[in-house]
Amino acid sequence: MPDSSPNQPILLVEDSPEDFETTERAFRRSGLKNPIIRCADGDEALEFLFRRGRFADAPRPGVVLLDLNLPGTDGREVLSEIKAAPQLKHIPVIVLTTSSDDRDVHACYQAGASSYIQKPVDLDGFMRAIERLNDYWFEVVILPKAQ
Repeated sequence: MPDSSPNQPILLVEDSPEDFETTERAFRRSGLKNPIIRCADGDEALEFLFRRGRFADAPRPGVVLLDLNLPGTDGREVLSEIKAAPQLKHIPVIVLTTSSDDRDVHACYQAGASSYIQKPVDLDGFMRAIERLNDYWFEVVILPKAQ
C-alpha cells in the first residue's frame, strides 16, 4: 500500500508573499484538496523536509514546488539536498522560478528536478498539470514508507 494520499501536503518554498497567495488561490480554484505548506526560505524548507526542530513531526510532502532565488540557502542547494537524501529523493521537485537562465534550467534537471517552470506562469495550465501529477503520483506510483 502506498504511503501517500490525495491529502498529502504540497510544500511550496517561496519567499514572495504575493507569489504564495497567487499559487494558493490557484490551488483552491482547482479543487485540489492537498494542504499547502509554505516555507519562506531554503533553511526553513530543509528543517521541514528533514524534520528538525519545530518540524519534528512534519508530514512528508507529496511534491515540492521550489523557487530558486531564496534568502539564506537558495533553491539550488535545497534541490541538491533533497535529491541526495535517501528518505527524500523520491519526492518530485518542481522548480517554479523567475530565472530563465539556461544554466539554471540545465543544472536543475541535472540535479534531479522533475520539472522547471518559469514564472509568471499560466496558472490554469499549471493547475491542470498539477492535477494530473497528483492523480498519477497518488494513485499509480508506489512510494517508499516515510522514514
